[in-house]
Amino acid sequence: MNQRASMRGLTRRQLLSRASAAGATFVVGAGFIAATDAAWAAETSHIDAPAFATLVQMARDIYPHDRIPDENYVIAVKGYDTAEAAPEIMAGIAALDAAAQGRGFASYLGAGWERDRVDILRGIEDSPFFQKIRGGLVTGLYNQKAVWPIFGYEGESYSKGGYIDRGFNDINWL
Repeated sequence: MNQRASMRGLTRRQLLSRASAAGATFVVGAGFIAATDAAWAAETSHIDAPAFATLVQMARDIYPHDRIPDENYVIAVKGYDTAEAAPEIMAGIAALDAAAQGRGFASYLGAGWERDRVDILRGIEDSPFFQKIRGGLVTGLYNQKAVWPIFGYEGESYSKGGYIDRGFNDINWL
C-alpha cells in the first residue's frame, strides 16, 4: 500500500474486495457509502450509511426518473445529513424499515418490489417525515443544473434575450 492510499484509509483494492464480498447494494464504512452497481459515493457525518442509502432509495421512489442518475438523488438528500435533522431522519427511516417487514426499505424485494415500496410510502405520506423529504426534494433535485437538460430546460432565458425567439412556441409534446 502506498503512502497516498494509506492516508485515505482504504485502498481501491480493499474497497472493491469489500464490495464484492458484501454483495450488497452499498459498501458501508465509517461514514462512507459507495454504490456497488453505480458510479457514486458519499460521506455521511450524522446519518448512518444504511439510513442514508434508504433515504436515497426513498427519494428515487418519490420522484422516479429513470434518466436521472443516483448521484443526483444523493446530492438532493445530502442536506439532511445534519445534527439537527438526523434524529427525525433516523426515526423516519426506522419506521420505513419496520413497514418493510424488517427487510429494510432500501432493499425491499416483495412480489412487486418497487410497487411495494411505493405502497409503504403511500402509507406514510401524511407524516411530517414524508412531507419534509418530499418538500425538500422538489428543490433539492430539480434545482440541480445537471438534471435540467434531461427535462429539456435550458435555464433562465433573460440573459439570452427571453423565450420569444428561443422556442417559446415549439411545444411538440402536447
